[in-house]
Amino acid sequence: MVILTSPITSGQATFLVAFVWSLLAWIASEILNWLQSSIPTKPGDEDRDDSETGKLLPTTAAAGGGAAGAVTATVSATAASHHGANGAAPPEAGAAAIVADKSPPAAPAKPAASVGFGVHGNMLTSIAHSGFVDCLLMKRKALLKHRATLRAAVEFGALMCWYFLCDRTTVFAEGEKSYSRDLFVFLFVVLTSVAVGSSLQAFKMPLLLNRPQTEEWKGWMQILFLLYHYFEAREAYNAIRIFIAGYVWMTGFGNFSYYYKTGDFCIGRFAQMMWRLNFMVFFTCVVLNNSYMLYYICPMHTIFTVFVYAALAIAPQYNQNNFWCLMKIVACFLFIFVTWDIKTVFYAIWSPFTFLVGYSDPRKASDDVLHEWYFRSSLDRYIWIYGMLCAFMHPPVAALLKYIDEMPIIRRVTVRSFVISLCAVAGYFYYVHIYTLPKLEYNQVHPYTSWIPITLWIILRNMTPWLRIHHLRLYGWLGCITLETYISQFHIWMKTVIPDGQPKSLLVFIPGYPLLNFALVSALYILISHRLFELTNTLKNAVVPHSNDSLLARNCVMMVVAGAVLWAVVALIYNLVVVVEK
Repeated sequence: MVILTSPITSGQATFLVAFVWSLLAWIASEILNWLQSSIPTKPGDEDRDDSETGKLLPTTAAAGGGAAGAVTATVSATAASHHGANGAAPPEAGAAAIVADKSPPAAPAKPAASVGFGVHGNMLTSIAHSGFVDCLLMKRKALLKHRATLRAAVEFGALMCWYFLCDRTTVFAEGEKSYSRDLFVFLFVVLTSVAVGSSLQAFKMPLLLNRPQTEEWKGWMQILFLLYHYFEAREAYNAIRIFIAGYVWMTGFGNFSYYYKTGDFCIGRFAQMMWRLNFMVFFTCVVLNNSYMLYYICPMHTIFTVFVYAALAIAPQYNQNNFWCLMKIVACFLFIFVTWDIKTVFYAIWSPFTFLVGYSDPRKASDDVLHEWYFRSSLDRYIWIYGMLCAFMHPPVAALLKYIDEMPIIRRVTVRSFVISLCAVAGYFYYVHIYTLPKLEYNQVHPYTSWIPITLWIILRNMTPWLRIHHLRLYGWLGCITLETYISQFHIWMKTVIPDGQPKSLLVFIPGYPLLNFALVSALYILISHRLFELTNTLKNAVVPHSNDSLLARNCVMMVVAGAVLWAVVALIYNLVVVVEK
């Protein structure tokens, strides 16, 4: 008999109603698509302006200075936004495309012209004629037109239901975690060997910190991060802290690179990034009745992304002046020192937002609901700024590497050997005096020292053109879905069982065979994570326009109002039913 491990909430009931409607609309669209050749066009179903779909359409492109420019902007934004999160993928914001161009930073781009609501004069009229409303009314033409979007929404909803089935019911058993260093290392060595043997690829140019390289970096870090959680490998704690710092470093590096180079501060692009970071986690919180802070990586990367955006979007005309740009980076350090290092200031700022970043583990109840947010964000509060500094210094460092590459062979080998020796010495002292510290002592120094192993890795990984060109595509592929694998691990790889619970047990499909079970659960887990990555981007492209703020505002209003109304109605009925049953 299937038993729920926690009561159903009004939010979960609301999601179920929305999912059932989406399912019915999608089934209707598929049937209409199959029969459309034999169904005559209905009078009054004429073509109308398509700008309400929320995509960057030809009308928007023309108004914004040509279709080619608009398409380029859309592709750039989409590629940038899938690079993030992130033990999850922080957004790198198209860093590879930025570093590939050795020209001086361009002047801030002018905001793209907005076409407003197209043929519709105001927001209300545009909402009434939107594809969303037409689909709600089950209009044939709208269902056919938005069939792919409906299919993506239904698949996403079905995967959220799978989350619930695995983690909030007794359909699948729980298993205990057990750690074996031999198995932990063995799995990573085998996967790395497969990656080297089957997915070693070459990038087109030996660029410093090119995109395939940073994706590979995220990928192998994520594998170790996930294995650390699955096997509860406590002895690897300090290493995991460094990996998470590496993700946050990429948030600063990638976003700074993008904004510094392009000057693209349009709200649409920023909204796409916020969608990438928070769309999936929002629905996961609703479906599983969890707090946002359970998935602390998401709020942490979100706030640091906002900080990078604000730093460069405020007075953008000074971004091209090296002195003032450095002053902005210094200002970020001072801002973080005041608002994080002074704990009373931190609590004063964030206390009004406890509904968002507050968290208390039900198994270890605490009155200080902001402690988790303070602890997690404080550990990496400075490293994103160091990422900004590295992005700022990228052009001269890349030029230095090129200069070393062109030296005569004896001099080149000597210089590289010297640099490697310095890195080895620095790494030795770091390992002996910092890395080997006990957990609590290490946490005290981590915010001020995590830049050291990150810097050493960057130097050694980019020492020669061969190292810069080549990358392991298998890890790069995994690096693209770090956000999804981070969130999914809680519910379809391990189990939390109760709302806001930590994943203390394993999901079991094959009782009594832990390795076979690990293989089966892991394969399904990775498959679902990849699908969630693709569905998030598909729905983002359908809902969040890059260069039309009016349509973006309209879509936001529609989503908020529709969600609030549906929740209010379902919550009212749900509460009435509960009262009657009592």
